Amino acid sequence: MAHVARELDLNAYYGPGTVLDKMNVVPGLKTSTAFFFFLRANLVVNPSAISTPDMEPAPSNKLPPPSPSPLVTIDPPSNPIPDDLPPLSVGTLDDKVDKVDALNLVTDSIAQQRQSSSYHLIFHPYLLAILSVGLAIAYQYSWRIKRDLGTAFMLHSGVIMIYLLTIRYITGSYITVAENMKWSWMVSEDGEEDTVIGVRFGKELIGALILRLEPNSNLSSKKRNRNSILRGGKGIIRAWTVKLKYRNKGVGADMLQEAVKITKEKCGKDAEIGFAKEHANSTTVLPEAFNGPFRKDEQRAAKTLEKVLNQWEGSKHRRKL
Repeated sequence: MAHVARELDLNAYYGPGTVLDKMNVVPGLKTSTAFFFFLRANLVVNPSAISTPDMEPAPSNKLPPPSPSPLVTIDPPSNPIPDDLPPLSVGTLDDKVDKVDALNLVTDSIAQQRQSSSYHLIFHPYLLAILSVGLAIAYQYSWRIKRDLGTAFMLHSGVIMIYLLTIRYITGSYITVAENMKWSWMVSEDGEEDTVIGVRFGKELIGALILRLEPNSNLSSKKRNRNSILRGGKGIIRAWTVKLKYRNKGVGADMLQEAVKITKEKCGKDAEIGFAKEHANSTTVLPEAFNGPFRKDEQRAAKTLEKVLNQWEGSKHRRKL
């Protein structure tokens, strides 16, 4: 049996005495009421158009696969390590060309001290006070007396420029120190060359350590066998540097471990090892009050070496067990 939708006859509501005629006593109500009656008539739904949902269970083979729970965390696939990644190797450099490259790394680290020192001086409290006095004098003359904005700008810019150029000139001596470092610096008084330890990333030399093995002072220097003279000696690290973009990645610690290993093998298991007091980067061109960053670097290097030595001793005890 077909269902017939009922339609609303709006003409029955417009005649005199009808519902709409009675509601016309309120201004503006006729139009709105007619609209709502019209809307109601158009909202009549044919019951046959309503689809009844199928409540019967669907076969299992037609059910969609269950969606993963939002609480489940799926780890993103890790980036595979490329097969062509250059290897990282640590060892002693024997070739003369490699040793020269290592020395160049050391001289570059000395030249880089100029940048570190300049940055430290620019923001040093003592020098900032001097800069403030210069800017105050420029302000008093150019604005309080001359009342000239152009003069004020020129004088303040000039004071700042002189401040920066003076710092650049003072720290330029680090370049001279780097240039004066020659091959003879790596040769001891008895003619023995220092041991050079390098780190390579592929074919690129990215780190260098200069190690000097000092013989036992209690033994006679007339002995020609150097290995016997070194027994009971000590190792002194005279330079230790890594390229800027490879720093703070553990490369320096690897070189220190190699230096400890070589010292223990050549001078004995109880041999001492430490940084030289006059190492490659110890030369300063400024008064001690302005060398704070370099002293902090030396302290960090000493702590790193101490950590490496503790690890070496711990591994030695594990080998005995």
